[in-house]
Amino acid sequence: MRTAVSAALPSGSSGAASLPRPSSSRLDAREAGLIAVLLGFAAASWVFNSAQMSGMDMGRWTDPGPLGFFVSTWVVMLAAMMFPSVAPMVVAHNRIHHHRRRMGRHAPPGSTAVFVAGYLISWTAFGLVAYSLYGLVAAQSPGLFAPDQGGRYLAAGVILVAAVYQLTPAKNVSLMKCRTPIDFILHRMRHGYGGALRMGVEHGAWCVACCWALMTALFALGVMSIGWMAVIGAFIAGEKMLPWKRLANRSVAVALAVIALAIALSPAATDGMTM
Repeated sequence: MRTAVSAALPSGSSGAASLPRPSSSRLDAREAGLIAVLLGFAAASWVFNSAQMSGMDMGRWTDPGPLGFFVSTWVVMLAAMMFPSVAPMVVAHNRIHHHRRRMGRHAPPGSTAVFVAGYLISWTAFGLVAYSLYGLVAAQSPGLFAPDQGGRYLAAGVILVAAVYQLTPAKNVSLMKCRTPIDFILHRMRHGYGGALRMGVEHGAWCVACCWALMTALFALGVMSIGWMAVIGAFIAGEKMLPWKRLANRSVAVALAVIALAIALSPAATDGMTM
């Protein structure tokens, strides 16, 4: 085991002796507390978003509002949707740094919080790109997103693209990166606050590569919809955390295809998800 771990470490790493055994999966009280904090933030974010978005859900292609409002709402939405599924990676990162402190090595306090901040930075960057594209297209073609001018067919098409992306090699590779925190830690480990930030940004980038299509589908369904947030969040958590990766991935693809067809053929069937 020690030889295999050493071989997996990047050049310049401090060696396998500085890492806890990857096979150890038992949570101690400190790690259980960290998970509780993440889930607490997620729960609080759901409550905040529910209040913040009250009365704003106008169905598919809901206007995301002014930039400042969108960014604040988007970040809170990320905490609500992503913190449960990213918890194993956060625990793995925290476990490594706790082990280094016990070994007397450099591991500044708060590194895991910086890692989470880096993760949110990647997703915030994606949100800003999506917001900019949405605003640009809406300005050039004001009626494109209107339900009575083909907007529902555009939404169905976007969601169908998300379903197809579920079956691509790019999705499979990025999903594996998200599902194997120890593998990511062994190959990407960086120390200090700068290293934690870089790791968080890198892991966030892999997560964006994995879930960008699902989040784009959320824009099509209604980015201000708590109901659709919950559905997409459940899809993300399921395919990242359930033991049956292939089944979970294919199930999400089928569910997205069904939603796309329902919107195209019978839009009233999905209107019940709006608030």
